[in-house]
Amino acid sequence: MKDITIQIEISTEDETLKEKLIAQLTSIGFEAFEEMPTSLKAFIPAEHFVKVELLAILGDLSFEVIEIEKQNWNELWESNFEPVQVDSFVGIRASFHEAIKGVEHEIVITPKMSFGTGHHATTYLVMKAMQSLFLKGKTVFDFGTGTGILAILAEKLGAKEIIAIDNDDWCIENATENIHINHCLNILIEKGNTAKIEKKFEIILANINKHIILENISFLNQALQNGGTILLSGLLVEDEEDILKACESVGWAHHLTTQRNGWIVCQFQSK
Repeated sequence: MKDITIQIEISTEDETLKEKLIAQLTSIGFEAFEEMPTSLKAFIPAEHFVKVELLAILGDLSFEVIEIEKQNWNELWESNFEPVQVDSFVGIRASFHEAIKGVEHEIVITPKMSFGTGHHATTYLVMKAMQSLFLKGKTVFDFGTGTGILAILAEKLGAKEIIAIDNDDWCIENATENIHINHCLNILIEKGNTAKIEKKFEIILANINKHIILENISFLNQALQNGGTILLSGLLVEDEEDILKACESVGWAHHLTTQRNGWIVCQFQSK
């Protein structure tokens, strides 16, 4: 059986609408996006595609559906993937790009269908927030790892143990490959549908979406050590109020919120 990816191309020039659609489509299983001048492309494994869920989000918006084989998907990524820099802190590139000079850390990401290449504002925001965290010798839980990019950065920043989970087989495969490419030794990749885990961590990273964060807030709280730090993203500006209420309910102190292109990352500390 061939590996098929469904591509949805939605006709819109509205940048704000594109950002909202990305958040909504992520909640129903879409895993990668490409913003074009007059449209938004969204990608999902064929086995996860439910057209009724898509129609409920898109309403009267015009769109078309295309099936892409896995081989063609990889070629599509390679033709569009460009290096990304988070200031002089970290550079992200594919293996076929030249090394990025003038950055503290460089991460090589194989461009496959997993979320997290640094292009999206939320990945950028979390990496930027990680710059101010002291990770040396710390334990880290990366919930919704995607490509593994945040786990890889955590190891480069000195974390001694990282557990990264995702619920998608493609992400597990891709993250595992990226970990090897970046010569990481302290990252354990696991498949899981929730943030329920037996261990406790000093740092938690959850770049996923509002719906999943709220569903897992109690599990995340159980996994966070006293005095530990958690970064939550995959969130729109308008999600902040609900997130703050939920985090207050489990006793986390809000440290800061930063914003980029309508998206936010929130930093909390357990009391």
